[in-house]
Amino acid sequence: MTGANGDADGVARAPWIPGPRRAADDHADLENPAVGPEAQPEPGPEPEREPEHEPEPEPEVPVLTHGVLKSLLGAWALSACSAGETRAVEDHLTACAPCADEALRLRDAVALLHEDRDLDLDPLLRSRVLENCLGRRPARIPIPGWITPYDAETARLDALLRDIGESEWHAPVRLKWYEEDRIVRRKATVAGVIGHLLAVDGLVSAALGLDDPLGAGTPELSPSERTEAFWAGLDRPANRSLRDPWREQSHTLIRTVSFAGRGVADLTVTYKDFALPLRDSLLERAFECWVHADDIANAVAYPYAPPSGPHLHDMIDLAARLLPAALAGRRRTGLAAPARHLVTAGAPGRSLHLEVEGAGGGHWYIALDSPAAIGSPDRAVAQVAMDGVEFCQLVAGHISPEEAAAGQDGDREAIRDVLSAAASLSRL
Repeated sequence: MTGANGDADGVARAPWIPGPRRAADDHADLENPAVGPEAQPEPGPEPEREPEHEPEPEPEVPVLTHGVLKSLLGAWALSACSAGETRAVEDHLTACAPCADEALRLRDAVALLHEDRDLDLDPLLRSRVLENCLGRRPARIPIPGWITPYDAETARLDALLRDIGESEWHAPVRLKWYEEDRIVRRKATVAGVIGHLLAVDGLVSAALGLDDPLGAGTPELSPSERTEAFWAGLDRPANRSLRDPWREQSHTLIRTVSFAGRGVADLTVTYKDFALPLRDSLLERAFECWVHADDIANAVAYPYAPPSGPHLHDMIDLAARLLPAALAGRRRTGLAAPARHLVTAGAPGRSLHLEVEGAGGGHWYIALDSPAAIGSPDRAVAQVAMDGVEFCQLVAGHISPEEAAAGQDGDREAIRDVLSAAASLSRL
């Protein structure tokens, strides 16, 4: 169908009216011979123009009392007043100093409400709040400083667990560790990882005379064996019901150690194949908590930061102190090169300089030939430089010695043996 003026789309249009001739048009016929007096283009429709808007009328400003204007300040700060009320309030603010001060405070408060910000709490917020509170009123029985990494990491993991949904407790998690010079993988779920932490933390509970999640009279098992036994003993797939027992266990450990006094730090915790003093055991459990919290965070796409610098430094220091014994153990099984220069116990021996950069970094000298020797700068034959978080990933078995982007200098054999020993500290 066609419209009233013959247009195919049925829309009536005004006839085309040529505009004023421009100077550039005077030679248009010479530049385009096809256009001449007998070959003029067909008139086209006039371009549509935007309708001209009439100016908005001035708002009617009501006459309001001081009390009414003061009561409107909150709505004005939220931009919820009508145009007339807004004009009345703003006119009033120019003449009333108390109302102007109040309006400024309300506007600042509204700005805080509307500011875009990360919804995740600062991981150090808990520590700062506690530090501030204890600075005002010291605790009657304070938490020992050496247990604060475990306290902080369990609190951070608990905050992550609080934020995830029901279905995410069954999200698949890939656990990795280094074993016999290769990376081993194990499938689990978020809930299964919490069960693993609950089972292995039970070793510390048992050492303190507390309840063991595997039950009384449990035979001596390695951390991996305890985990497998705990998973096998569940009457249903692991789910979020494990969060409360794990959290209660961590709180009980912290509370018990705090009340036990100074000597408890040297209590021995046995892991079947090795033993650690309680001080180092809880630091090792803090490290495991962070590593597995990061595994969970990756599985549910949750942002998760490394530990604070001082806590990360303590974790790296523990790994560095364990390296000579780990290196000796690998040498006994033929996985490391033989010792070259044995020295008497307590004497400086051939060493590797481990330089850890970034937060928590520092310098360590690792004895190469005997765990009884002392690492010494004067006897250093090699140097390795690594980022702190990357070194921890190596110790956790999440990256292999070959993947570690380390700056290396000196004896290549010593470097290879130490990096492999660091990865061998990992386990399920």
